Amino acid sequence: MDIDLFLAIAHHLAVFALVGIFAAEFVLLRPGMAGPGIRQLGRIDAAYGGVAALVIIVGIFRVIFGASGWEYYVGNLAFWAKMAAFLVMGLLTIPPTLAIRRWQKGLESDAGYVPPVADIAASRQFIHLQAVVLLLIPIFAAAMARGYGS
Repeated sequence: MDIDLFLAIAHHLAVFALVGIFAAEFVLLRPGMAGPGIRQLGRIDAAYGGVAALVIIVGIFRVIFGASGWEYYVGNLAFWAKMAAFLVMGLLTIPPTLAIRRWQKGLESDAGYVPPVADIAASRQFIHLQAVVLLLIPIFAAAMARGYGS
């Protein structure tokens, strides 16, 4: 198998895993969460960060070693729009991640801890915004793959 095919497969699998993990977090983050739900959400959130890092690393390798060559990417506006959307998604993950960490600490000190409803609502808003931005990424990717933005 050539390197371009391997990197494309790895990148797509990592992206699909990221979307799946995002969907799990979207579903799990809801009012009334208690101990087991908070712990599970913490693990899911950690996996989300790890898989996002994998998407970035494989993506960088794909830009450098892929068949299109790095020159194609750096001069392509659709690529930069996709990178901007991914960055915005990443920034939108920060408040929910910080909230989840606070909830885990609250659970450590009080086994009956339940996150405040307002905190959950705020975190859900950030996740809904992430979902909107996530829709842009495959749009920009499809445009880039067809030569738009060059």
